[in-house]
Amino acid sequence: AIGGTLYYLHARKYESTDDAFVDAHIVRIAAQSAGQLVQVADIDNRHVPAGRLLAVIQPSGPEAQLAEAQANVAQAQAQVQQALGQVAAALATRAQAAQQARAPLATAVKAQQDLARYEALRRLDPNAVAGQQLDQARATARSTAAEAAAARREIDTADAQVTVARRQVGAAEAVVGARRAAVSQANVTLGNLRLTAPVAGQVVNRQVNLGSYVSPGTQLMAIVPDRVWITANFKETQLRLMRRGQPVSIKVDAYPDIEFKGHLDSVQRGAGQAFALLPPQNATGNYVKVVQRVPVRIEFDHRDGDPDPRRYPLGPGMSVVPTVKVR
Repeated sequence: AIGGTLYYLHARKYESTDDAFVDAHIVRIAAQSAGQLVQVADIDNRHVPAGRLLAVIQPSGPEAQLAEAQANVAQAQAQVQQALGQVAAALATRAQAAQQARAPLATAVKAQQDLARYEALRRLDPNAVAGQQLDQARATARSTAAEAAAARREIDTADAQVTVARRQVGAAEAVVGARRAAVSQANVTLGNLRLTAPVAGQVVNRQVNLGSYVSPGTQLMAIVPDRVWITANFKETQLRLMRRGQPVSIKVDAYPDIEFKGHLDSVQRGAGQAFALLPPQNATGNYVKVVQRVPVRIEFDHRDGDPDPRRYPLGPGMSVVPTVKVR
């Protein structure tokens, strides 16, 4: 009786389950462009750093597209320079028209002033200004006004040419932007032909070989990242005393003589069956209550003196038995 009591007092401090597995965010490497593989790294079940080249798809069309896009950019830039030259020419024409308009404008102003003076004198004294002289002043005023109006039209025409030339510059610059976007897209397409490791980890499940033809979406291989954890499915009745940070003893079936250390990281809010593809419908006449299981995430500890899980080939799906100290 005393032994049973001591065992109970000891066992009530822990919660354990054998429904637990090593888990990780597996990264699946897939092709984004179609083509034949001309290079595939022979690194099955080997560790690779982030950025390591994994495979290369034959670059035929994308390189030509990039060269064409770059040539189009150069052509568009030349058009911009040509449009800027047209702007400069239009500004020079406008300056010349303004310079040439100064004399007609000044002559027109003087003619209007002379006509106004003659008419004022004629009103004061009809004999002060001869009729012929007044008629000549009026004719001069009309002719100089016409010349001034023509000069102003020349300036307006030059202004319009400047506006058109500047709009052509804007349109040419827009074309350059579009052509540069095409270059960027071609670079992206060309970059998609070189498949690199997005994260550090072990390469697994390689499904292609040198010379294989792949299409967009074809899975080539997968990478198991260095960071792994435990997903333990505890019964809902075992969660009452579980709290984040509680110490966990981890036994891996593959290494029964090694006791890894860890801690409780989080408890999923919801039983596993709630996220199934076809959740159970319990609103029926016949119902049998079943204790549900809730996924609990357990992280490995890397403290000095404890077994380092990074030195062992732990991978997703491996069976473990975690024991959480809850008291």
